[in-house]
Amino acid sequence: MLKAQSINKSYGELRILKGVDLEVKKGEIVTIVGASGAGKSSLLNILGTLDNADSGQIFIDDVEVSKLNNKNLSAFRNQKIGFIFQFHHLLVEFNAIENVCMPAFIAGIPKAEAEKRAKELLEMLGLGHRITHKPAQLSGGEQQRVAVARALINNPALIFADEPSGNLDSVNALELHELFIKLRKDFDQTFVIVTHNEDLAAMADRTILMKDGKIVDSI
Repeated sequence: MLKAQSINKSYGELRILKGVDLEVKKGEIVTIVGASGAGKSSLLNILGTLDNADSGQIFIDDVEVSKLNNKNLSAFRNQKIGFIFQFHHLLVEFNAIENVCMPAFIAGIPKAEAEKRAKELLEMLGLGHRITHKPAQLSGGEQQRVAVARALINNPALIFADEPSGNLDSVNALELHELFIKLRKDFDQTFVIVTHNEDLAAMADRTILMKDGKIVDSI
């Protein structure tokens, strides 16, 4: 599902990533761990096409995304990749179902079809009774589940998550982690997750340890 070869990234004189190689199979849950400054989030942003590597190749679902132009890359990202962040980035003026529908609207999916899919996802995530509530009316855990539904709306091939439970209490964090396992089971969904949460790392199929811009272990 994902293959990265010789990924290098520097900011000025500071080398952030130093020849990183990584493969992730379809349906696999992989967590990336390491100390702050190890390069985890930088790698995730490059793998997810939110940032560019200085050199190296990235293949997602057999497409070499590192060769796509900006227009084709934006379309590919919208259709094939889902993102979940520590801070949910929901649009405060829109309710839950409208927030979930946004990527579908961008992809040109008809409104009725997008809303039907969004409602199904929110119901599956236990938020069927909250679809018309705005983010300020939802708890932190509910807001993050709305963000998960938004990430899933276009049936992406791959979901990237950056500290997805970092802003949640232990109960909501556990529920979110169990949700990832369920989504993999139900939809054969593939996840690459940067986390400091040891419980989440332990639930993954594989944990990758980064240090000083390199992958130093894979367990």
